[in-house]
Amino acid sequence: LSKARTQGRTIPTFSASDLWDFEQLLNFEPTSSTLTYINNNFTTYTIMNAIRLELDNATSFLVNGELDEVNANVPAAQKALEAQTCPGNDFLGWMHLPSSITPDFLSEIKACAATLREHCDTIVVAGIGGSYLGARAVIEALGNQFEWLTNDGTNPVILFAGNNIGEDYLFELCEYLRHRKFGVINISKSGTTTETALAFRLLKKQCEEQRGKETARKVIVAVTDAKKGAARTTADKEGYTSFIIPDNVGGRFSVLTPVGLLPIACAGFDIDALVKGAADMERECSTEYNIATQYAAVRNALYRAGKKIEILVNFQPKLHYMNEWWKQLYGESEGKDGVGIFPAAVDFTTDLHSMGQWIQEGERTIFETVVSVEEANHTLHFPADEENLDGLNFLAGKRVDEVNKMAELGTRLAHVDGGVPNLRIVLPQLNEYYLGQLIYFFERACGVSGLLLDVNPFNQPGVEAYKKNMFALLGKPGYEAETEALKARLAE
Repeated sequence: LSKARTQGRTIPTFSASDLWDFEQLLNFEPTSSTLTYINNNFTTYTIMNAIRLELDNATSFLVNGELDEVNANVPAAQKALEAQTCPGNDFLGWMHLPSSITPDFLSEIKACAATLREHCDTIVVAGIGGSYLGARAVIEALGNQFEWLTNDGTNPVILFAGNNIGEDYLFELCEYLRHRKFGVINISKSGTTTETALAFRLLKKQCEEQRGKETARKVIVAVTDAKKGAARTTADKEGYTSFIIPDNVGGRFSVLTPVGLLPIACAGFDIDALVKGAADMERECSTEYNIATQYAAVRNALYRAGKKIEILVNFQPKLHYMNEWWKQLYGESEGKDGVGIFPAAVDFTTDLHSMGQWIQEGERTIFETVVSVEEANHTLHFPADEENLDGLNFLAGKRVDEVNKMAELGTRLAHVDGGVPNLRIVLPQLNEYYLGQLIYFFERACGVSGLLLDVNPFNQPGVEAYKKNMFALLGKPGYEAETEALKARLAE
């Protein structure tokens, strides 16, 4: 067993030159992570039996000293998070949330989900941003992509509303629900977020008219503030079952609160395994140098080297909404004070036929992070065809996933050759446990990364600007001065 010293910390590494006798191999039981550290660059970070992070195709684009310079600031960022002395320290409730979730709490969530599943064939999740993206990311990653067409009644159909103000969308949703026994999970800390409040008012009225006030009380659930806000007032007045959004957890970090856990449980997925995965990752990320800090460090080193745009890539269509959740997590956390890596996302191989040209040969201000799933959950073999008009018989007998994997490898090689640094996050399988790990990994890395950028990762002051203009244009009471100013501006 060789030893590599990194930043004063001794970590076991392995190479082809290591010679172990058979007894050593049998008795070796890794209890922590394995970190490969070559030429002062972290190249692979693996948690045993879990996700791994591959960095060699990214660090190779950095010149000597660039990563070391960022890594020197990692311990201070980690310490500030753990000691809760960083900017935004009143919103760090997510950090030790997974390990603090009790079996009794999960049982309470599952009992509520069982009630909704018993009385509803359709459940509408009303929320926007962090109040729905995390739940949708997990549900769509784990679910049958055609369940809404083939639903056999085993699980309710899960729909989402309150995340846009499209009149046609809401009209068509309401029309669809006229023939369904539906319930609503209303997720809003304040109860006054325009998109969600508008949708909930429509859904509440329709549910009461279709199912009666008494049944509506059973099938409308509020996830909101403990004491204040319009949603809390409504829940208490109507007698809805309710769950609390912790004051110290911001929306984009809230997927492991009832905000995400209740819809995920309603969809029939294992929230115990999801939380277990997150708790294991939380424990792993408590050390000074870990999988999350190295992702944060490398992406910041690339940013300083002129790579201003990060593209999150998947080769698994089920991960589309994981991309969307990630975009909000990093966009709101880092994009402020005139700095920040711009988070973009693509679904490959689909987007190779639209964005592939730009990524291959466009401006070299980008880097990619590929989320790869090692083992598909199903098996499908490519058939032979006697005429072979498409010329694809050379693939006959191969699994479709093998073709996909070679498309992924070929794409990564081509993009690296084209000057695009490439990080890779590998999930052994797409299930609740590994998704829990991935969620906490991204959250923890986001906190560290924001501090390395020297911003407050836990506020979002910029999101209020459009709201003020919208309220003024709509004539909301209290915005009279702003209304007049905008009218004058628009008349110029």
